[in-house]
Amino acid sequence: MTDFFKGMSPVKYEGPESENDYAFRHYNPDEIVMGKRLEDHLRFSVAYWHSFAWQGGDPFGGQTFERPWFGDSLDLAKMKADVAFEMFDILDVPFFCFHDADIRPEGKDFRENTDNLKAVVDYIEGKMEGSKAKLLWGTANLFTHRRYMSGAATNPDPEVFAFAAATVKTCIDATKQLNGQNYVLWGGREGYETLLNTDLKKERQQAGRFLTMVVDYAKKIGFDGTILIEPKPQEPSKHQYDYDVATVYGFLKEFGLENDVKLNLEQGHAILAGHSFEHELALAGSMGLLGSIDMNRNDYQSGWDTDQFPNNVPEVALAYYEVLKAGGFSTGGTNFDAKLRRQSLDPEDLILGHVGAMDVCAAGLKAAARMLEDGKLEAARDARYAGWEGSDLLSSDLGAIADRVLAEGINPAPRSGRQERLENLVNRYL
Repeated sequence: MTDFFKGMSPVKYEGPESENDYAFRHYNPDEIVMGKRLEDHLRFSVAYWHSFAWQGGDPFGGQTFERPWFGDSLDLAKMKADVAFEMFDILDVPFFCFHDADIRPEGKDFRENTDNLKAVVDYIEGKMEGSKAKLLWGTANLFTHRRYMSGAATNPDPEVFAFAAATVKTCIDATKQLNGQNYVLWGGREGYETLLNTDLKKERQQAGRFLTMVVDYAKKIGFDGTILIEPKPQEPSKHQYDYDVATVYGFLKEFGLENDVKLNLEQGHAILAGHSFEHELALAGSMGLLGSIDMNRNDYQSGWDTDQFPNNVPEVALAYYEVLKAGGFSTGGTNFDAKLRRQSLDPEDLILGHVGAMDVCAAGLKAAARMLEDGKLEAARDARYAGWEGSDLLSSDLGAIADRVLAEGINPAPRSGRQERLENLVNRYL
């Protein structure tokens, strides 16, 4: 045991009237919603990188956090794991996630990185034996180190491509060892800063081959989890190859991977791509590609990915409505890719940030479930498209359609989309 969270008891559900800051008001893990426990719907996960590796910097300022485990040694990495599992137990979360660089010290070369990763993974495996927390997904950090300044899979230097591929291999191995339910590829720098030195076709082919190798290797070693891509628009690159759901779908189709890979979608990334979170979720769900989500929010007055904890129940409800419509999570879950503000220095802040976010998500999912079970929104949607029932228009051709319009004197009048009525309907459930 460490003394970082000294004196903090496990957070329990106390109901909406509770005045206890360290209690859940809406998240009762055993509450049954649409025939399933709330914990099994939401499948909460803590992000190792923001909660335990992030030092409190921003684009204009350096470290503000002082944590006793900061530093590059195996002993400190093990202390970090001790603190992490203490927090998982306080929050009673079922899952956590990590990049390799979050949990291991940075070595002088690939061999040392691999040895360090193996040592910490073995230690975490031991920690998991005494905790309910499981690994939702693992991934590789292929963006922070200066070797990746021009990308990883899309790098013009084949040696960087090789280093990245070897690193991902070790991370898939680690994820399998810890019985991770997914493996995520997040292309933080898979893009370009100027077209003057970029071969778009070549870099796209490299990215496609890289992902194909990942899928092939996962199958080879018997990893039965889901391979996920996390779409990411411009930031930090001017353009990135995995910009949004539609872009990634085209990429997967091009390389024949649409049946092997699903998507991990983040609210903040959706906003940066010019979409709403529910848009990206709805599109992925309609394509059968929805795998998991990173739940956070952006500051709408800032033009970058601020990764704040969610606090807007109406926004979250619309997101979970699309998740539930798509059938809910199987291997995926709700990962809090969210970090404290750099002025929030205390251990208590780390707990309370997650407590509030878990409550917001629980309230949002329950509102979404009420909306879906009531059926009025879907009935209104079905009514809008009712004219297509029994229609053969989509199997016809332009000439035949033109003849029919002339013969029947078709002259349609516009119909109201009833948007305000539907917005009012949604607000009844919140």
